[in-house]
Amino acid sequence: MIQGDPASRSLAEVHSSVHVRQIGFWRRMLAFSGPAYLVSVGYMDPGNWATDLEGGARFGYHLLWVLVMSNLMAVLLQTLCARLGIVRGRDLAQACRESYPPVINYALWILCELAIAACDLAEVIGAAIALNLLFHLPLLYGVLITSFDTLLILWLTRYGIRIIESVVLVLIATIGGCFAIEIFLAKPDIGEMASGLIPRLNRDSLYVAIGILGATVMPHNLYLHSALVQTRRIGKSVEEKREACRFNLIDSTLALNLALLVNAGILILSASTFFKHGQEVKEIQQAYQLLTPLLGTGMASVLFAVALLCAGQSSTITGTMAGQIVMEGFVNIRMQAWLRRLVTRLIAIIPAIITIVIAGEESTYQLLIFSQVVLSLQLPFAIIPLIHFTSDQKRMGEFANARWVQLLAWVTAAIIVALNLQLAWETLEAFGAWVWLLVLPILGLLLYVTASPWIPKLAQTRVTGILPEPEILAFEAPKYELILVPLDHSDRDRFALGHASALARQHGARLLLLHIEEGVTSQVYGDLSETAEVEEGSHYLTRIVGKLKEQGIEAEASVVHRKSPRQAIIEAARAASPSLIIMAAHGHAGIKDLIFGSTINAVRHEVAAPVLIVR
Repeated sequence: MIQGDPASRSLAEVHSSVHVRQIGFWRRMLAFSGPAYLVSVGYMDPGNWATDLEGGARFGYHLLWVLVMSNLMAVLLQTLCARLGIVRGRDLAQACRESYPPVINYALWILCELAIAACDLAEVIGAAIALNLLFHLPLLYGVLITSFDTLLILWLTRYGIRIIESVVLVLIATIGGCFAIEIFLAKPDIGEMASGLIPRLNRDSLYVAIGILGATVMPHNLYLHSALVQTRRIGKSVEEKREACRFNLIDSTLALNLALLVNAGILILSASTFFKHGQEVKEIQQAYQLLTPLLGTGMASVLFAVALLCAGQSSTITGTMAGQIVMEGFVNIRMQAWLRRLVTRLIAIIPAIITIVIAGEESTYQLLIFSQVVLSLQLPFAIIPLIHFTSDQKRMGEFANARWVQLLAWVTAAIIVALNLQLAWETLEAFGAWVWLLVLPILGLLLYVTASPWIPKLAQTRVTGILPEPEILAFEAPKYELILVPLDHSDRDRFALGHASALARQHGARLLLLHIEEGVTSQVYGDLSETAEVEEGSHYLTRIVGKLKEQGIEAEASVVHRKSPRQAIIEAARAASPSLIIMAAHGHAGIKDLIFGSTINAVRHEVAAPVLIVR
């Protein structure tokens, strides 16, 4: 795939859409700012709330060090993602597709889609809980309502990436403001907070710690960030790329430390209110109800719910974009944005509805925790390829990771893998040996991804991103012998006939004109139909054939009496085997397609010949 080809670009609709050539440091900093803030939303979504509330309520400030460690990991990994996108013009999913065999690539894609579904599950439940707290909607109704946020995403994307970044920034500021007030009301103990920075872990806190890690360093954010940095029009020189890397490092550091403050605020609030008063929190709703009596003001609960709603909606925006990047990058499938969002949301809504119906509303909290553990388990499959790609001198040139950066990155990966293996062992040992039949292939995949650069046959990149020049230029011009032209006896026919006659003269091709009669008489009597409309249509085609022959173009006409124009065209194409089909666009879309039907799409998917659409 050609790197400059729009089809190969991440988020093609907003790729290189933001100019960064402003004069002055602060103006340029503002131009580059944005991608990391969109990414930081994933670090403060409802899944984080569940793990932070759980950690604070059960273990006080003892897991505060996990948040700080996770944030340091996040800054390092997101910086590497930004560098990959800036230097190579590739997002992480595209880089995987170019490097691994199809079976490995598809396995990584499936794991990533599961992680995105788990993230979306947290957003669905979080937003539903917020609606329940603010408006007393039953959780089941709230879950169903969240499916309509697809419309919000589609509406926002019409106005460009900067509008989306601005909306998300407002939501982040709202979340931060709410928790700043909450912390002020809670009055936490500074000394106890400082003691929480000392690493400690036991069997009981491991599960929650890994949940916090998975909720903080989210795998889909690694794919997202490497694509979002490409929305800036950076330039191709080494100096321009170096400057972009520098500004994105500042952007990532500021944005992710803001996310750390929000996460730390949730854990500190939980520790200073629930843990301090011996209150066990088993669901977010319970935290909402306890805040008012413990802090002495109803405003505390309202602010908590408003921040939760903002977190759910902001995460929805970035989750949608991540899903698009992953699908296009791994398997090169470009799905309609609304359909992609609907599929992802349905995958999240179905388990949420089943859980609420079978186990009750109180079970959603543990579902949130579980979703974050799933995210953590998928992390190594994103982190290890990222380290390989950004450390490769051939791919990155002088931007390849320095030795000390590689050391930090591999230590980060080792910590995550070790924690995940320990969690898997403690979680799965109760299910018996047969469960490991499911785990072993995943471990095998992890070993393959880790060792692939050092295996001689795999060291070569499968697709370089730029095809050799001879393969691009060594093509044969098509030769058209028979061109099928469906006509509908309207003004659009002249556009189709104009293109068809020009190509017929150039190639010496024959034209087959096709007209489908759709009247009631034609539907009932078929070829025996004789009405004024049918007769007029026949004369219409006869006149066109005569004019074409006067111009030296061989043409013939065929009238078909069918109920479905699309089926008639498909059958005619299969019978005649034309070299090309030329169709005039009908000029309507959206709801009109549902009313009047869409012929072109149905035809082009069913015929072997190329289809030229003209208007």
